[in-house]
Amino acid sequence: MEIWAIWWVWVVAGVVLAVLEIMVPGFVFLGFAIGAALTGGLVGVGLAPGNVALLALVFAVLSLASWLVLRRAVGVTKTQVKVWKDDINEN
Repeated sequence: MEIWAIWWVWVVAGVVLAVLEIMVPGFVFLGFAIGAALTGGLVGVGLAPGNVALLALVFAVLSLASWLVLRRAVGVTKTQVKVWKDDINEN
C-alpha cells in the first residue's frame, strides 16, 4: 500500500498545512489544508481512487473548491489600498 492511500497521512498533511497557515499570513495554505483534510476523509470512507494521480487530482479539485468557498465567505475588498482624502492635521 502506498503512503498516499492511507487516510491519516492526508489528515496529518492538512493539520501541518493549517499550522503553516497560522504562521504565514494571507490565506495561502488554508485551502490546501481543507482540501487535504477532505481528501483524507474520502480515503477513510473508501470513496477516493487508489491511483496516486487521481488522488492528487481529487486533492487539487477539493483544494480549489474550498479556496473558492473561503473567498466567497470571507470576501475581498474592492480596493486593496485605502486612499485618504483628508489629513487629520489640517483644520
